[in-house]
Amino acid sequence: MSRPEILFPLFAGLETLAGVGPKTAQNMAHLGVTAPRDILFTLPHSGIDRALRETVSGADLPSTLTVEVKVGAHHAARNRGGAYRIHVEDAQTSFQLVFFHGRSDYLGRVLPQGSTRVVSGKVEMFDGIVQMVHPEHIVSVEDVETIPAFEPVYPLTAGVTQKTMFKASRAALGLLPQLGEWIDPNQLAQARWPDFAAAMTSAHTPVSMGDLAATSLARTRLAYDELMAHQLTLALARASERRVPGRMSVGDGRLQRKVRTALEFAATGAQDRAIDEIAQDMAQNVRMNRLLQGDVGAGKTFVAFMALLVAVEAGGQGVMMAPTEILARQHLEGLQPLAESAGVVLEILTGRDKGVERRAKLAALAAGDIHILVGTHAVFQADVYFADLRLAIVDEQHRFGVRQRLELGKKGADADVLVMTATPIPRSLALAQYGDMDVSVLDEKPPGRKPIKTALVSTGRMDEVVDRLRAVMAEGRQCYWVCPLVEESEAVDLTAAEERFKRLRAALGEGVVGLVHGQMPAAEKDAAMARFQAGETGVLVATTVIEVGVNVPNATIMVIERAETFGLAQLHQLRGRVGRGSAASTCLLMYQAPLSEAGQKRLEVLRETEDGFRIAETDLQMRGHGDLIGTAQSGVPRFRIADMERHTALMAIAQSDARKLLADDPTLETPRGQAARALLWLMRQDEAIRLISVG
Repeated sequence: MSRPEILFPLFAGLETLAGVGPKTAQNMAHLGVTAPRDILFTLPHSGIDRALRETVSGADLPSTLTVEVKVGAHHAARNRGGAYRIHVEDAQTSFQLVFFHGRSDYLGRVLPQGSTRVVSGKVEMFDGIVQMVHPEHIVSVEDVETIPAFEPVYPLTAGVTQKTMFKASRAALGLLPQLGEWIDPNQLAQARWPDFAAAMTSAHTPVSMGDLAATSLARTRLAYDELMAHQLTLALARASERRVPGRMSVGDGRLQRKVRTALEFAATGAQDRAIDEIAQDMAQNVRMNRLLQGDVGAGKTFVAFMALLVAVEAGGQGVMMAPTEILARQHLEGLQPLAESAGVVLEILTGRDKGVERRAKLAALAAGDIHILVGTHAVFQADVYFADLRLAIVDEQHRFGVRQRLELGKKGADADVLVMTATPIPRSLALAQYGDMDVSVLDEKPPGRKPIKTALVSTGRMDEVVDRLRAVMAEGRQCYWVCPLVEESEAVDLTAAEERFKRLRAALGEGVVGLVHGQMPAAEKDAAMARFQAGETGVLVATTVIEVGVNVPNATIMVIERAETFGLAQLHQLRGRVGRGSAASTCLLMYQAPLSEAGQKRLEVLRETEDGFRIAETDLQMRGHGDLIGTAQSGVPRFRIADMERHTALMAIAQSDARKLLADDPTLETPRGQAARALLWLMRQDEAIRLISVG
């Protein structure tokens, strides 16, 4: 399938536009502009009022003004590089036009004495004299129409002027074809949006500041077009994934009932809802591709285990992958009692398994004697075979690439995939990043979870904090102490952690303080964690290696040093390491005074709420989506007009619109389907076009 001919002019070289030569075209590439289409998607970011007025008298100076003047005497510069001045009069007053390096032959031609001209430029007061320096426009009265009453101002780069951008954008607007409508007619009518060409023209010819607002009808429509193209691409990816046949895994509930009977608590409504959604997906004959998103402590592991039991009830096996050995062992410990109550065989496989033991596990797995396997990426190795893998659960999406997800799928040709993440993702990002997946959200805390008290303490009160730790340890409780992240290098992180470790050891005594950091060999790290989990050490000094999933119910204090240097989501994750047992827990955010206004606001949000979704939304508003997930590697698109923070609601509408369009017209053959194809080409979503099913 190739680009429709109607769009050819928009994708031609920039030199096809009036006023754009090879050099300018080269410079425009720095703005990400390589074709007329890109100029159209580079909207003006502000505007200048150039409406003709009677006089400069009474205007608030400095300001840009447009007036009709009678040209008076010319005063050439006295010295080289001095100012060339021309006396002019408008309807009420006189002022000067000033040109530096002005050439008298040129100025005599453009502004002959005694003529009437319209001039437009910045007027200011200098030494008591009103002057307009280097007018931007000088035209005869007949040509006054060539000065826009409200002139759009474009983003620029070296070697590209406003005049060039203005001229190029007018030329590009002239190439706009009349395209079919890809937006749902009801949505279009309800929003009162103009058609695409009209919206584009209006966005480039604003008549007031209001037209430049992101909320103007034209701009909202164009933002929606971008989001719609993106969501169509995700929906096409999802549809092609949906065509991957899956296994129907229908559970009879017997094992799940045993587990529920053995539990001391009832599942939350959110957990039950998620379990139902997953079970329904697994019962379909297409492959499940679902994201389970839950806040810290919302009980994802229980939901995951119930899903694994559906696979076992259906006669198959399940695997649960964790990014690190520590987490894999922790999943094993947490799930072992549940597995025993259900009477299913649960095993672990990590890089540590060697020789005879490893061979025995692999044989049991291949024979189907192991029902559920917990492991690290060691389960990807070529010699690992399952008898009948039905469900693969991947913990913490961002640690696993899509490639590994697919490799895991190969172990069971049509295994269902469930991805779990403990990072609450703001809705707009979830839609942009995981739009091809179905999402289940756990937004309730299981009963009996004690709220965590969060306090802000300045680093000047370090000694009080150490005294507090001493008292808590005397009661037999444990503490985490997280060292600041030093951007420069991991080596510096290491010194920070080692220094703190030495100082706390000196204050609290030998043997009660442990240390974990990123530079340690895995075995040492695991050993230090194991000692802390067993209660042999009372304080664990750590860099952020502990943020995800570590579970020590006896730890009730979390100290985060230089908390202002961490991201909100990370602080929220770290805080979630305490408050896992029955005792009241505290998180101390230590900051270095004075705090910036933004730093203060971030830490206060944490003090006020434990709702990870609210925290993530605040983080998004404060930092922008680029910082939040490092846009480069996150798979989140960069939009030219749409704004993910501002247009979350639009993104949700675009998603349901795109999915509905494909459900009604999977091959995009109807007139609206054809228009949607043009939209995909227009938005450079060429990969998506290849996914359109061919019947």
